[in-house]
Amino acid sequence: MKDYYAILGVSREATQEEIKRAYRRLALQYHPDRNPGDKEAEERFKEINEAYAVLSDPERRAQYDRGLLGSPPFHAEDLFDLFAQVFGFQSERAVPRGEDLEVQVEVELLDLLHGKEAEVDYARLVPCEACGGQGGRRVACPTCGGRGVAESYRQGLFGAFVSRSACPHCKGQGRLLAEACAACGGRGRVVRQEQVRVRIPPGMDERHLLRVPGYGNLGLGGPGDLYVRLRVRPHPHLEREGADLVYRLRIGLAQAALGARVQVPGLEGPVSLDLPPGTGHGEVFELPGGGLPQPGGRGALRVVVELAVPKRLSQRARELLRAYAEEVGEEVAPEGFWEKLKGFFRK
Repeated sequence: MKDYYAILGVSREATQEEIKRAYRRLALQYHPDRNPGDKEAEERFKEINEAYAVLSDPERRAQYDRGLLGSPPFHAEDLFDLFAQVFGFQSERAVPRGEDLEVQVEVELLDLLHGKEAEVDYARLVPCEACGGQGGRRVACPTCGGRGVAESYRQGLFGAFVSRSACPHCKGQGRLLAEACAACGGRGRVVRQEQVRVRIPPGMDERHLLRVPGYGNLGLGGPGDLYVRLRVRPHPHLEREGADLVYRLRIGLAQAALGARVQVPGLEGPVSLDLPPGTGHGEVFELPGGGLPQPGGRGALRVVVELAVPKRLSQRARELLRAYAEEVGEEVAPEGFWEKLKGFFRK
């Protein structure tokens, strides 16, 4: 993950105002208008804007600091809009790329142990073959003379400069639609079913999105991205809590009092667990390495004990429990007390 603080040259404790000042200084230094033809400056300008887009937003910054920023919140084509916002002038976006898409993939909990390759079927917009993506017959735009570019002089906080943007009349295409294509109705794009194979990484979190660059809708400025959202099917026994797995173990009174060796379901098969005498309701036994992959190893399998109190007892079982209560000095209801009470209320 990129170090956004280092890119802006500020500390991790920097205030929002310090971050904004650093951004303004670097954005002016590396702006493409001040560095024409300098590809290195252009890439640096993109990095600076990407860093500021995250660190200037308190919620995104908090997610980034915790390592939870799963999907990219910023696209390179947004950088001039961001620059315009900070420096106080209006910006017109260049030719837009295609829209991003999102699909959902279902996997089993066990699939997250080693990761899984999955086939994703989805629909996206692609150029119409009948008109070559043009939408029909086109003529040169009279506003920009077919260049697709409009120029204007802007006044910002640091003086005037020339702003080049997509022509507002033809949206940067340089040509206008004169006659619509019958196949796509002039839209220039049609829906097509696609399939892509993606790799679900081990331990992937359901809160994160998996980005597949270039597999979104196709647009004049290039393709959008495809984002894969993960859905893990419920496991019959285990619950997921981050990289840890949780199993709720029901035990009886005798097992809790005397201790027992039990088998609990793990992700890869049954696991033996020794319960000590006197195990109480709500106690948690942690088995390291029984969870899902995470940086530095695997999470734990946590076994939460739930005491199962029997609702129906045989005569012999009741006698034994009464004997136990008498032995340890516990007071219990006399024999037949609840039956007499129910009979009283029925009257």
